[in-house]
Amino acid sequence: MKALVLNGIGDRAQHLDRIGERIVQELRSLRWKTENLILRDIEIAPCMGCFGCWVQTPGVCLIDDAAREVTRKIIGSDLIVYLTPITFGGYSSELKKALDRSIGLISPFFTKINGEVHHRKRYAQAPKLLGVGVAHEPDEESARIFKTLIGRNAINMHNSADAACIVYEDQSATEIEEVVQAGLSELGVRS
Repeated sequence: MKALVLNGIGDRAQHLDRIGERIVQELRSLRWKTENLILRDIEIAPCMGCFGCWVQTPGVCLIDDAAREVTRKIIGSDLIVYLTPITFGGYSSELKKALDRSIGLISPFFTKINGEVHHRKRYAQAPKLLGVGVAHEPDEESARIFKTLIGRNAINMHNSADAACIVYEDQSATEIEEVVQAGLSELGVRS
């Protein structure tokens, strides 16, 4: 089984990389082949919004940079982990940029899911999704928004299962591990 951690922690919060390292260690202990992509170290241009990945080169962004490989790794994984500081309930700019560039993973055509209009699948399989939000301190509203965002993005991207959890900057490695284990258990990745 292949897991991909999209680490959206920015330059000013590199001390939080220890959280990504704990996630990788946990997945590897479960015998997952795991890759940790530190997005701040990867040159990814912002999405142009041209929709070329939908109509001109289906599934492949017109911008020829590292985002193409990131997108290939996303769809080739069984589990994707979004690791991000929570910014007003949302993703860091580094993670958001990578996710914007992966829109070619879904079809430009529409379907109904639970009575809502969403894009159709492009690929038969999509990975499970675990969102790990990092907060400075407890904030129920931001946590609620983050968990909702993960769930809504999972519907849009046709992820086979999704879960979201919140860790805090000052938590110990053991506490972070417990929170991540609970998220993985919710996905059925860990018994």
